[in-house]
This record gives sequence, C-alpha cells and structure tokens, in this order.
Amino acid sequence: MRISLVFALAFAIFSTCVYSQGVTLVPAIITFGDSIVDVGNNDYIHTIFKANYPPYGRDFKNKEPTGRFCNGKLATDLTAENLGFTNYPPAYLSPQATGKNLLLGANFASAGAGYDEHTSLLSHVIPLSQQLQYYKEYQSKLAKVAGSKQAATIIKDALYLVSSGSSDFIQNYYVNPFLNKASTPDQYSSYLVGIFTNFIKSLYGSGARRIGVTSLPPLGCLPAARTIFGFHESGCVSRLNTDAQQFNKKINSAATQLQKQLPDLKLVIFDVFKPLYDIVASPSQNGFTEATKGCCGTGTIETTSLLCNPNSYGTCSNATQYVFWDSVHPSQAANQILADSLIIQGIALIS
Repeated sequence: MRISLVFALAFAIFSTCVYSQGVTLVPAIITFGDSIVDVGNNDYIHTIFKANYPPYGRDFKNKEPTGRFCNGKLATDLTAENLGFTNYPPAYLSPQATGKNLLLGANFASAGAGYDEHTSLLSHVIPLSQQLQYYKEYQSKLAKVAGSKQAATIIKDALYLVSSGSSDFIQNYYVNPFLNKASTPDQYSSYLVGIFTNFIKSLYGSGARRIGVTSLPPLGCLPAARTIFGFHESGCVSRLNTDAQQFNKKINSAATQLQKQLPDLKLVIFDVFKPLYDIVASPSQNGFTEATKGCCGTGTIETTSLLCNPNSYGTCSNATQYVFWDSVHPSQAANQILADSLIIQGIALIS
C-alpha cells in the first residue's frame, strides 16, 4: 500500500501548489459531515456528542482530546499529511479558525450530523444546511485574509471532503419506529441520496470543483451495531451491510449523473466499505488482534456520549491492536489504512 501511495503522489506532483504553509498538492482542505471527520466543532455547541475529554486523543499530539472521535488522528488528518500539509485545517467554530489558519481550509463537520436534517436535530448538532452557511461565511473571511483573487483560487482548487450517512441509519432510521415503519431502507436511501445530490449542487454553486465523498462503511460490522442490532447473529449484521451497499450503489449512480450535469466537476465517491470490511474480516493480516469491539471500555456500546471516559472499565492499553477505538469509530491504526486507500482512490481529484 505504501509503495502504491508513493507512486500516486509522484503522479500527482505536477499539480503541486505553493502556499504559506509550504508545498501541498491542493491549496486547502474543506470538510463537511459527521463524527468521522469532526475535529472539534461539537466542543462549541450544546450536545452530548462530544469527544473533548480523555481517553479520546490519548495518542494525539500532546495527548490532547481535541474533539476527534479517535485515540489519535482521523483518516482526514492523515490524508492532509499525505497531501503535504504540516498543520490541519481548523474546526470552524474553534478560536483557531482565524487569520492565516483559514488559508489551510476549514472543517465544518459535526458529530451526529447526517444528510437528513432530522438526524442532526435529534442529536442537537450542526446540520449540513448550517455547515454550508458556515462555509459561505468562511469564504468572506478568507477573502479578507488572502485577498479576493487568491481566495477565489483557493476556493476553486481546494479539496472538498464530505462524510455523512452513517448517523442517518444508526442513530435515526434503525431506532426510529415512525421512520422505519413508514419507509423501507431502500426508500430512505433514495431520500438521502436526493439530499446528497442537492448538497453537491449547492457546493458546486459556491465554487467547489474537487469533491470527495465517503461511501457508507460496513454498518453491520460496527461494534455498536453488533451489540444493538445483532441479536444472536455471529459476525457482522448482514442486513445492515446490505443496506449500506444498496445506498452506496445509489450514491455512485447519483455522482455519475452529477458529473455529466456540472461542467468541470471532479467528484469521487470514496469506497470505505471494502477496505474497512476487509480489515474486520481479516484483522491479523492487517496487524490487528481485535475487530469485534472497540478499545474504550467494553468496546461494545461506548460511543459518542459520556460512556467512553477516563473511568471506562476495561479500556485497552494499546489501541494499535484494535480496528475500532470506541464502538463506532476506527482507531488511528485503522484510519491509516483507510487514508492510504483514500489518497489512491482520489488521485483524480488532485491531478
């Protein structure tokens, strides 16, 4: 994988851009979505979906719990490093999102958010519609820092990342009887993909041209899903994985149509289903010893709430052996594998 990564980056090097933070393959990274990519926005809003306390961040720089739902770096952090960034684009609601830091891009993601507005409202987090409004606000701030000409270039050439959909199913559809009785998983997927399509059109209308969107992961392999929905089924919950795969087919089809409709749009759907499923199915081949539960606490239910905390009994000592950090989110070690996969899949976005 590392050899492939080197070749991929070498191939893309001709598109290198030089900005204030050094040599990078894109001038900035702008991120929208949920807890998989949230770097701390939820620290600044009233919600229980926070990760700004130990043991979150215990393997991050200075062992600091920044609001990332991980023991260390997210896949997007590692992707930024792969692209030449030495600092990460800041959480937009944080005090760091000011001045020259805005030249790096910005992160608008909010843990618990989904394509469905109701998913975000249920969790009291920042919906995609509000994230988009913050992005437009960011553009104005960027113009003041960089000047309108350079700001326009940054907006056009930046890499846009979107991660959403998992919360819609795990925290809304599967546990909301009003919703899952009114719609089949297939119908709900179509509804979400319609929102995705409109969101991409809005991003495009605001200047975005290089957009990478994550597919759904194997939802049925998440430790929390096994605990809540697995009953006595051994291994991953097959029906949840089937739903995720059906959604992924729809979003790929929608992306193909969008590229036909919108001139100069580069849109890649990152397949995170297969690489994560492969790790879970064959953990030892990827350097892991545990793929059925997370490192924090029992690893079966602790996730985006206060259940994963400094007093969580049973938290593992070495997260590098675990595919999952808590019952939903990958460990830094798993994120490294995912990031390597993303950079290769996304070569079209940086070439």
